[in-house]
Amino acid sequence: MDNLDFQKMNGLIPAIIQDSYTQKVLMLGFMNEEAYKKTVETKLVTFYSRSRKCLWTKGETSGNYLHVVDIKSDCDNDTLLIKAIPDGPVCHTGADTCWNEENKNDILFLNYLQDFIDKRHAEMPEGSYTTSLFNSGVNRMAQKVGEEAVETVIEATNGTDDRLIYEGSDLIYHLIVLLTSKGYRIEDLANELKKRHKE
Repeated sequence: MDNLDFQKMNGLIPAIIQDSYTQKVLMLGFMNEEAYKKTVETKLVTFYSRSRKCLWTKGETSGNYLHVVDIKSDCDNDTLLIKAIPDGPVCHTGADTCWNEENKNDILFLNYLQDFIDKRHAEMPEGSYTTSLFNSGVNRMAQKVGEEAVETVIEATNGTDDRLIYEGSDLIYHLIVLLTSKGYRIEDLANELKKRHKE
Protein backbone atom coordinates (compact mmCIF):
# COMPACT_ATOMS: atom_id res chain seq x y z
CA MET A 1 0.00 0.00 0.00
CA ASP A 2 3.06 2.24 -0.06
CA ASN A 3 2.51 2.87 -3.78
CA LEU A 4 -0.95 4.42 -3.59
CA ASP A 5 -1.35 7.10 -6.25
CA PHE A 6 -2.95 10.17 -4.66
CA GLN A 7 -1.90 12.45 -7.53
CA LYS A 8 -4.43 11.51 -10.23
CA MET A 9 -7.22 13.27 -8.32
CA ASN A 10 -5.25 16.09 -6.75
CA GLY A 11 -4.36 14.26 -3.54
CA LEU A 12 -7.49 12.09 -3.24
CA ILE A 13 -8.38 8.49 -4.02
CA PRO A 14 -11.85 6.90 -4.07
CA ALA A 15 -12.58 4.39 -1.32
CA ILE A 16 -15.32 1.83 -1.94
CA ILE A 17 -16.74 0.49 1.32
CA GLN A 18 -18.07 -3.07 1.27
CA ASP A 19 -19.71 -4.99 4.11
CA SER A 20 -17.33 -7.76 5.11
CA TYR A 21 -20.20 -10.16 5.90
CA THR A 22 -22.83 -9.47 3.24
CA GLN A 23 -20.49 -8.26 0.47
CA LYS A 24 -22.90 -5.37 -0.19
CA VAL A 25 -21.34 -2.13 -1.38
CA LEU A 26 -22.24 0.38 1.34
CA MET A 27 -20.88 3.71 0.15
CA LEU A 28 -18.18 5.57 -1.73
CA GLY A 29 -15.97 8.20 -0.15
CA PHE A 30 -12.63 9.88 -0.75
CA MET A 31 -9.39 9.74 1.20
CA ASN A 32 -6.24 11.79 1.20
CA GLU A 33 -3.04 10.37 2.65
CA GLU A 34 -3.89 11.61 6.14
CA ALA A 35 -7.35 10.02 6.08
CA TYR A 36 -5.88 6.76 4.81
CA LYS A 37 -3.24 6.67 7.55
CA LYS A 38 -5.84 7.42 10.23
CA THR A 39 -8.05 4.64 8.87
CA VAL A 40 -5.17 2.17 9.08
CA GLU A 41 -4.16 3.28 12.58
CA THR A 42 -7.62 3.44 14.17
CA LYS A 43 -9.30 0.64 12.18
CA LEU A 44 -12.23 3.04 11.70
CA VAL A 45 -12.98 4.31 8.19
CA THR A 46 -12.01 7.97 7.91
CA PHE A 47 -12.62 10.10 4.82
CA TYR A 48 -11.62 13.50 3.55
CA SER A 49 -14.67 15.73 3.12
CA ARG A 50 -14.42 17.59 -0.19
CA SER A 51 -17.09 20.07 0.89
CA ARG A 52 -15.82 20.81 4.41
CA LYS A 53 -12.13 20.39 3.50
CA CYS A 54 -11.36 18.28 6.57
CA LEU A 55 -11.12 14.70 7.81
CA TRP A 56 -14.21 12.96 9.13
CA THR A 57 -14.50 9.54 10.66
CA LYS A 58 -17.68 7.83 9.53
CA GLY A 59 -19.94 7.49 12.57
CA GLU A 60 -18.40 10.25 14.69
CA THR A 61 -21.79 11.97 14.96
CA SER A 62 -24.22 9.09 14.33
CA GLY A 63 -22.32 6.36 16.18
CA ASN A 64 -22.56 4.16 13.07
CA TYR A 65 -18.85 3.50 12.69
CA LEU A 66 -17.30 1.36 9.97
CA HIS A 67 -14.83 -1.10 11.52
CA VAL A 68 -12.08 -2.03 9.06
CA VAL A 69 -11.55 -5.71 8.29
CA ASP A 70 -9.40 -5.50 5.17
CA ILE A 71 -8.02 -2.89 2.76
CA LYS A 72 -7.00 -3.58 -0.83
CA SER A 73 -5.91 -1.31 -3.67
CA ASP A 74 -6.85 -1.86 -7.29
CA CYS A 75 -4.45 -2.73 -10.14
CA ASP A 76 -3.60 0.95 -10.75
CA ASN A 77 -3.12 1.75 -7.04
CA ASP A 78 -5.56 4.65 -7.32
CA THR A 79 -8.72 3.17 -5.76
CA LEU A 80 -9.30 1.38 -2.45
CA LEU A 81 -11.68 -1.43 -1.59
CA ILE A 82 -12.29 -1.44 2.15
CA LYS A 83 -14.16 -4.32 3.72
CA ALA A 84 -15.73 -3.23 6.98
CA ILE A 85 -18.31 -4.09 9.62
CA PRO A 86 -20.92 -1.32 10.02
CA ASP A 87 -22.40 -0.48 13.41
CA GLY A 88 -25.69 0.51 11.81
CA PRO A 89 -27.17 2.21 8.74
CA VAL A 90 -24.47 3.77 6.58
CA CYS A 91 -26.32 6.44 4.60
CA HIS A 92 -27.11 9.83 6.15
CA THR A 93 -30.74 9.19 5.11
CA GLY A 94 -30.90 6.23 7.50
CA ALA A 95 -30.74 3.63 4.73
CA ASP A 96 -28.46 0.60 5.05
CA THR A 97 -26.47 1.71 1.98
CA CYS A 98 -26.11 4.88 -0.04
CA TRP A 99 -28.02 3.11 -2.84
CA ASN A 100 -30.98 2.48 -0.54
CA GLU A 101 -30.41 -1.28 -0.59
CA GLU A 102 -31.08 -3.60 2.32
CA ASN A 103 -27.77 -4.76 3.74
CA LYS A 104 -28.66 -8.38 4.25
CA ASN A 105 -27.28 -11.69 3.02
CA ASP A 106 -27.52 -14.13 5.89
CA ILE A 107 -26.08 -17.10 4.00
CA LEU A 108 -22.70 -15.34 3.94
CA PHE A 109 -22.60 -15.48 7.75
CA LEU A 110 -21.33 -19.02 7.20
CA ASN A 111 -18.14 -17.52 5.74
CA TYR A 112 -17.72 -15.39 8.86
CA LEU A 113 -18.40 -18.40 11.09
CA GLN A 114 -15.84 -20.44 9.16
CA ASP A 115 -13.24 -17.69 9.58
CA PHE A 116 -14.06 -17.48 13.29
CA ILE A 117 -13.65 -21.24 13.74
CA ASP A 118 -10.38 -21.13 11.76
CA LYS A 119 -9.14 -18.47 14.16
CA ARG A 120 -10.13 -20.59 17.16
CA HIS A 121 -8.27 -23.54 15.63
CA ALA A 122 -5.15 -21.43 15.14
CA GLU A 123 -5.19 -19.73 18.56
CA MET A 124 -6.90 -22.37 20.74
CA PRO A 125 -7.94 -19.93 23.51
CA GLU A 126 -8.68 -21.46 26.89
CA GLY A 127 -12.31 -21.56 27.98
CA SER A 128 -13.66 -21.71 24.41
CA TYR A 129 -16.18 -24.44 23.57
CA THR A 130 -14.74 -24.64 20.06
CA THR A 131 -11.25 -25.15 21.51
CA SER A 132 -12.58 -27.96 23.70
CA LEU A 133 -13.99 -29.67 20.61
CA PHE A 134 -10.65 -29.48 18.80
CA ASN A 135 -8.91 -30.84 21.90
CA SER A 136 -11.36 -33.75 22.11
CA GLY A 137 -10.09 -35.26 18.86
CA VAL A 138 -11.65 -36.19 15.54
CA ASN A 139 -13.64 -39.15 16.88
CA ARG A 140 -15.46 -37.01 19.44
CA MET A 141 -16.04 -34.25 16.89
CA ALA A 142 -17.50 -36.77 14.45
CA GLN A 143 -19.67 -38.18 17.24
CA LYS A 144 -21.03 -34.68 17.97
CA VAL A 145 -21.96 -34.26 14.29
CA GLY A 146 -23.83 -37.56 14.48
CA GLU A 147 -25.63 -36.56 17.68
CA GLU A 148 -26.70 -33.22 16.20
CA ALA A 149 -27.85 -34.94 13.00
CA VAL A 150 -30.06 -37.31 15.00
CA GLU A 151 -31.52 -34.41 17.02
CA THR A 152 -32.22 -32.54 13.78
CA VAL A 153 -34.07 -35.57 12.36
CA ILE A 154 -36.10 -35.95 15.57
CA GLU A 155 -37.19 -32.31 15.48
CA ALA A 156 -38.06 -32.59 11.77
CA THR A 157 -40.29 -35.62 12.31
CA ASN A 158 -41.73 -35.14 15.79
CA GLY A 159 -40.71 -31.71 17.01
CA THR A 160 -41.33 -28.05 16.28
CA ASP A 161 -40.08 -25.86 13.47
CA ASP A 162 -38.22 -23.64 15.93
CA ARG A 163 -36.37 -26.61 17.39
CA LEU A 164 -35.63 -27.92 13.88
CA ILE A 165 -33.87 -24.66 13.03
CA TYR A 166 -32.05 -24.70 16.38
CA GLU A 167 -30.78 -28.27 16.06
CA GLY A 168 -29.98 -27.80 12.37
CA SER A 169 -27.82 -24.83 13.30
CA ASP A 170 -25.98 -26.94 15.87
CA LEU A 171 -25.43 -29.56 13.18
CA ILE A 172 -23.87 -27.07 10.75
CA TYR A 173 -21.66 -25.55 13.44
CA HIS A 174 -20.28 -28.94 14.55
CA LEU A 175 -19.82 -30.00 10.92
CA ILE A 176 -17.73 -26.88 10.22
CA VAL A 177 -15.60 -27.65 13.29
CA LEU A 178 -15.06 -31.21 12.04
CA LEU A 179 -14.18 -30.00 8.54
CA THR A 180 -11.73 -27.47 9.97
CA SER A 181 -10.00 -30.16 12.01
CA LYS A 182 -9.46 -32.10 8.78
CA GLY A 183 -8.07 -29.07 6.94
CA TYR A 184 -11.22 -28.19 5.01
CA ARG A 185 -13.73 -25.33 4.98
CA ILE A 186 -17.47 -25.01 4.39
CA GLU A 187 -16.61 -23.70 0.90
CA ASP A 188 -15.27 -27.14 0.04
CA LEU A 189 -18.77 -28.53 0.49
CA ALA A 190 -20.17 -25.70 -1.64
CA ASN A 191 -17.64 -26.51 -4.39
CA GLU A 192 -18.57 -30.19 -4.30
CA LEU A 193 -22.27 -29.34 -4.59
CA LYS A 194 -21.49 -26.96 -7.46
CA LYS A 195 -19.66 -29.73 -9.34
CA ARG A 196 -22.66 -32.03 -8.91
CA HIS A 197 -25.21 -29.43 -9.95
CA LYS A 198 -26.91 -29.93 -13.30
CA GLU A 199 -29.23 -27.29 -14.69
